[in-house]
Formats: sequence, C-alpha cells, structure tokens
Amino acid sequence: MKENDDIKLEFEQEAAQAPAQEPSMDSKAEETSERPASKEGKRTGSTFQQIKQNVSEDDDAPVGSLTLRKILGGDILSAQMVRSQIWLLLLIVLFITMSVAFRYQCQQDEIQIAKMEQQLIDIKYRALSSSSKLTESCRESRVLEALQKNHDSILHISTVPPYIINIEE
Repeated sequence: MKENDDIKLEFEQEAAQAPAQEPSMDSKAEETSERPASKEGKRTGSTFQQIKQNVSEDDDAPVGSLTLRKILGGDILSAQMVRSQIWLLLLIVLFITMSVAFRYQCQQDEIQIAKMEQQLIDIKYRALSSSSKLTESCRESRVLEALQKNHDSILHISTVPPYIINIEE
C-alpha cells in the first residue's frame, strides 16, 4: 500500500513538472489522482497502467537506489548504463576467460614438466647402475677370474714388469 502511494506521488510530481506539450499524459495522471480510492484493486491497476504507459526502454532516468533485490532480480542489467557498456563487459568476460584458460594450460605444462623430470631422474639412476655394473665386470681381477674358470685361454698375468722404451729424437 505504501509503495502504491509513493508511485502515485511520484507520478503527480512528474505531471506537475511536465511541460504543457503533453496534455494527454497530464490529464490521465490528474484523472487517476482525483479518483476516490474506494477499491484498492482499481487503484493499483490504474497505477500500473500509468507506469506501463509512461515508461519506455529508452528512458534515461537514473536508477534511484541500488539494492540487493534489484541486483539479484536482474533489474540492474536492464539499466541504460549497463546497456551502453555492454562491449566493455564482454571484453572483461573475454579477458577473464582467457586468464582462466592460460592458467589451466600453465598448470598442465607444470604437471608435464614434473612427470618428465621424474622420468629423467629414473633414467639417470638406470644409467648410473649400468655404468657401475660395467665398471665392475671390466676390472682386471674379474677378467682374470673369468679366464681361470674357463681354462681354455692361454692368457695369464705377466710376471715381468713392462718394458719402457725411450726414443730419442
């Protein structure tokens, strides 16, 4: 009831301030303001009819107060300010989407790098163990043991020290 009275008062103030070029709208506002309020249904219906007649999408009237109900209800999206800035909003959404996509790709790359580093460490350990096995099997003592076990080789350890040959130039 209080909201209907507020709307009616606003229309009466607008009708008083409106220029004389629009007599049809002023007369409609005066007719509804002079009617007796015997039936609430008719009064509410006529007020809403006036709102529908007087309000258009091209109305440049600023938003009176920004409330949570208007934001959640989506009324803020129909405001002229938002409609005029739609390209900016789309650009911001595009940048946010790109930022999320780049972050996701970066995380995927980090996971791939971590896997490859782990594989590299495993390969290094395998190479080290292979190298140590090869070094162990190539030692002189191991070679001699293998020759003695087979008895089919004429190779043996030399008892004579090696000769050093000096060549003069």
